[in-house]
Amino acid sequence: MSAFSVLSQHYAAQYAGCVIRPEHAAEVKAEAARIVVNQKRYQAVAANFTGMPWWVVGILHSMECGLDFRTHLHNGDPLTARTVEEPAGRPKVGHPPFTWEESAIDALEYDELNLVTDWSPGGALVAFEGYNGTGYRRRGVPSPYLWSFTDQYRCGKYVEDGRYDAQAVSKQCGCAALLRELGVK
Repeated sequence: MSAFSVLSQHYAAQYAGCVIRPEHAAEVKAEAARIVVNQKRYQAVAANFTGMPWWVVGILHSMECGLDFRTHLHNGDPLTARTVEEPAGRPKVGHPPFTWEESAIDALEYDELNLVTDWSPGGALVAFEGYNGTGYRRRGVPSPYLWSFTDQYRCGKYVEDGRYDAQAVSKQCGCAALLRELGVK
């Protein structure tokens, strides 16, 4: 069994048992509703990749850009220029200003989400973690990118690139909470 499959099964079990924290339920519901409003735009981007569900694009847009269509899906930098933050210099093809869609397609290809074939909740969580980085897993702590606003996460966060604070608490809704609210099974 591949490492992806093992981790996917682990995350699937964790997801099956996770609960959105009651104090964050309204925030999660509101963020999921904001994603659904733009479902057609997300579907148009996901249609470029075989089997990718629209909600993958929507959840990443929430996580990376706060659902702002004026920013790159790669990292939230403005579409008026190539990305500056990691990954810098994206998209490589075309000229700024970029459309949100062309940048989103580049971001998904850059992070090889176009190669993912398992979009079950466990597979999606592994892919989302890969998109954000595996630093939390290497530390043996739940990633807030995945688990924030659920009972699977309490604290611990990278407060900037390479700087981890064990007491910091994420104020952003995690992917699993959004998956749950969007009804992904």
